[in-house]
Amino acid sequence: MKAREILAKKGHRVVTIRADASIETAIHRLALERIGALVVSEDGERVEGIVSERDIIRALAEEGASILGPGRRVAEIMTTAPRTCSPEDSVKDLMDRMTRFRVRHLPVVENGRLVGIVSIGDVVKNRLEEMELETNVLRDVVMAGH
Repeated sequence: MKAREILAKKGHRVVTIRADASIETAIHRLALERIGALVVSEDGERVEGIVSERDIIRALAEEGASILGPGRRVAEIMTTAPRTCSPEDSVKDLMDRMTRFRVRHLPVVENGRLVGIVSIGDVVKNRLEEMELETNVLRDVVMAGH
């Protein structure tokens, strides 16, 4: 299975935020949308970065509550040049990339344009569905042999 097929099931919606938005706004958007990361994009198509719960926690640990103050912007804490994937990347490739680079979200980019996002939860869900299907097929084969 490929990233394209995961997006076909879950949808292509990506919650984005501008780099000049306040960190406080980013926190509220994450909570409101019940997600772990926002893609940073000026126009909703070009990926400039990503801001995740981890980025916020790291900034809080380093600087304390001052990151919530006026004038503090997403650009200060976001991950620039985040890892991305293509719609044609296999789920195995996604798992490998997420594990190797210790990331939980991969923006899906096609021809330089943001077309979706895949999370570790999406990948795990896909793998569990594959394993269930394999188990059912094997059960059917065993039952047919008796």
